[in-house]
Amino acid sequence: MPGTTRTSIRQSTFDRIFDVINYGLLCIVLIIFIYPLLFVLSASISDPNAIWNGQVWLLPKDISFAGYNMIFGNENIWIGYKNTIIYAIVGTIINLFVTITAAYPLSRKDFYARNFLMRAYTFTMFFSGGMIPTYLLVKQLGMLDTIWAMIIPNAASVWNVIITRTYFQNNIPDELREAAAIDGCSNIKFLIRIVAPLSAPIIAVMTLFYGVGHWNAFFNGLIYLSDRNKFPLQLFLREILILSQMEQNMLEHVDPHEVSERMRIAETVKYGVIIVSSLPVLIVYPFVQRHFVKGIMIGSLKG
Repeated sequence: MPGTTRTSIRQSTFDRIFDVINYGLLCIVLIIFIYPLLFVLSASISDPNAIWNGQVWLLPKDISFAGYNMIFGNENIWIGYKNTIIYAIVGTIINLFVTITAAYPLSRKDFYARNFLMRAYTFTMFFSGGMIPTYLLVKQLGMLDTIWAMIIPNAASVWNVIITRTYFQNNIPDELREAAAIDGCSNIKFLIRIVAPLSAPIIAVMTLFYGVGHWNAFFNGLIYLSDRNKFPLQLFLREILILSQMEQNMLEHVDPHEVSERMRIAETVKYGVIIVSSLPVLIVYPFVQRHFVKGIMIGSLKG
């Protein structure tokens, strides 16, 4: 007994040391991730001169909204917000519909073509037609300069289909489908009334993945859109950054004080653009975090 007690004490002490080291490392990692966010937020509302002189480290200094005034003073920002919200909502709905309706049959053991189709889908993850053939296809389909050019080319992600299929395989028992079939439930009713409600975690994960993808998308707009009234937010933010840089270059032979002031404001604008583009996603994420963690862990257990 005494020997057992000493062993138990030594083990308990080791556990405490391990916990201290573990928490210490986690705190260091947390600081590494949190500090850039706090710095960008502080820099976006700090005086441009303080940023330029390197006086902003963590907290804002001499609070100023010059960068935000320049960003939101551009009326195109509101057009971009409206378009991006539309693209994100409509695009995510289409993404979920295509992903779920593709993943569910592939998860069924009685669907004999699933192995062939999975190989065909996986092939497209490594080989594609390329940008020029895709552009020609979008043009021939009459989607240039339309909302669909921002949505249809990325209607589904093979990787997300695989994750969703894996979730269905691991969490929707065959016995449940057989019982529903005995009661006269069709495949479509089973998918809508039983599978979908039981798949809230993975649906939340896919919603977040696709929503963030649409929110940050700018390359399709850059290629397929020429009407500024259809530009997404990211294109207008990119335009603001480029214009700020061009103004600096054009003012090289003007009053040095004015050039310096413009350069300082442009530095603040860069941080403001990051906040403007990221804030909506940061606001939405906490509401789906619980489902996100559960869905991504369960959906990735087996291939």
